[in-house]
Amino acid sequence: MTFLAKVREQSPLVHNITNIVVTNFTANGLLALGASPFMAYAHEEAADVAKLSGAVVLNIGTLDESVVKSILIAGKSANESGVPVVFDPVGAGATAYRTSAAQRIIQEVKLTVLRGNVAEVANVVGETWSIKGVDAGAGEGNVISLAQKAATKLGCIVVITGKDDVISDGQITYVASNGHPMLTKITGAGCLLGSVIGAFLAGAEQQRIEAVTEALAFYGVAAEIAAEKKAAEGPGSFQVEFLNQLALVSVETLQQRAKIQKQ
Repeated sequence: MTFLAKVREQSPLVHNITNIVVTNFTANGLLALGASPFMAYAHEEAADVAKLSGAVVLNIGTLDESVVKSILIAGKSANESGVPVVFDPVGAGATAYRTSAAQRIIQEVKLTVLRGNVAEVANVVGETWSIKGVDAGAGEGNVISLAQKAATKLGCIVVITGKDDVISDGQITYVASNGHPMLTKITGAGCLLGSVIGAFLAGAEQQRIEAVTEALAFYGVAAEIAAEKKAAEGPGSFQVEFLNQLALVSVETLQQRAKIQKQ
């Protein structure tokens, strides 16, 4: 059984502490995929929800101290219960506060996956890479080498997204090349991806890097098909069709269209 089939059969609960800009899109995307979204931010219940979940997804897109506390509570509870944790350090490097918050979370929570663009990942692990706003990703450097170095340093899977997505645990590295530029025209595309990775990780056990890589390929294939159908109509139509394709892309279509290379 592929990981996509497993998600649709088991409908894993994905606990999201994400940013207010993307909550609705994230929930709808997970529902379309076949997973079960849960948005629990209250300090009083974050630990309980985390331990019941198939995965916990943490995102600092809209950041304050209350959110950081929720993230730490949920992340530590997930660690105690063996629940995989996905962290998206949105905008790390853009401000000192954002960078320090991301680094604090990484120090206090054992991550399963760190997902970000190249500038975010570089700034989290102390490498030099320029950033301008939360969407910055351009720069000079070897992305594969950075992913491998970051994965080794953090002891987790690192996903650096861009035109090609790099997935590495420090020993094994994949490059997934599916996707479409229209994803950059809708807010929350990267944030939803983190939650889709969480859904694929639920129950993946010893095959986590394979599950994460399949999640990247699946997401990119859904975007490609949505763009083929609706890109000419603009980002609004694309976004709706993208949600459709998260529900409609079959295992067979994914296997036919996935562009994955092992490095």
